[in-house]
Amino acid sequence: MRKAFVSTLVALGKLDPRIMLVTGDLGFNALEEFRDTLPHQYLNAGVAEQNMLGVAAGRALSGRIVFAYSIIPFVTYRCFEHVRDDVSYHNLPVCMVGVGGGYGYGILGSTHHSLEDVAIMRTLPNTAVICPGDPLEVAAAVSAIIAAGTPAYLRLGKAGEPNVHAGPLTNFAIGKGIVLQDGTDVALITGGTMLETGRDAAKMLAEKGISVRLIDLHTVKPLDRALVLKAATETKLIVTLEEHGPIGGLGGAVAEVLSQLPSHARHLTLSAPDAFAGDIGSQNYFRRKEGLTAAGVTEAIRQAFSASERG
Repeated sequence: MRKAFVSTLVALGKLDPRIMLVTGDLGFNALEEFRDTLPHQYLNAGVAEQNMLGVAAGRALSGRIVFAYSIIPFVTYRCFEHVRDDVSYHNLPVCMVGVGGGYGYGILGSTHHSLEDVAIMRTLPNTAVICPGDPLEVAAAVSAIIAAGTPAYLRLGKAGEPNVHAGPLTNFAIGKGIVLQDGTDVALITGGTMLETGRDAAKMLAEKGISVRLIDLHTVKPLDRALVLKAATETKLIVTLEEHGPIGGLGGAVAEVLSQLPSHARHLTLSAPDAFAGDIGSQNYFRRKEGLTAAGVTEAIRQAFSASERG
């Protein structure tokens, strides 16, 4: 995802000198292409993330379109007040780019895990929260963010995520989800770092005779309410899958929509737990531990669907 982000930004930056990339002394072996190609549109603000966001806001007020890049906890938790007051409040064209979604930095412990960032960032007015699921979506999202000219948070994985979509996305729009496959039994709503897992689980469920509508909600804010409501009335079980805590993320956003309905199918939330990690391990280790693998997701959905059918 990082490679797709940088290559897209380089291509667009060559065409539009307003585009600028700012980093908090991170992105080594990732951002050099932009730095070397467009040195006058690049700035390393040093290990001073709050200042980095202030600089980004200042440059945006001077007519630039700014992407501020760092590890997720550093560009969200550490400088939330600066994002809120400097960027979102003034409705500036600044995109906070966070890398390492979920357990992406698993071996560095809870301080580097990002299991609360979506919940925090979607509280901000004027600010879109976008979680691309593959490199093709990253490229499309960067273009859409530049065109929108408003604050955004772009959440990236770092595990070499493969393409899930068949080709370049001509139908990508902020706030509009994508139905990857139709189905009538289960609506599996996912995105971001879990998109590949959701696709694989949908295939495994099909082998068990369960028809899955796979929905890619790459934008958590603004949420595609119409797509969620349609799934709620046309399927028997709604499942949200995310590499994030259970409070305030994709599952919470979908639940907010469902709560306005007089009745709807059961909603199963599959996520990381509401807890700090008590041990150390890779991203795959934590996914296995918390049941966020294709096999784990498939079994959880199979059991929930069977219970819904009986009930």
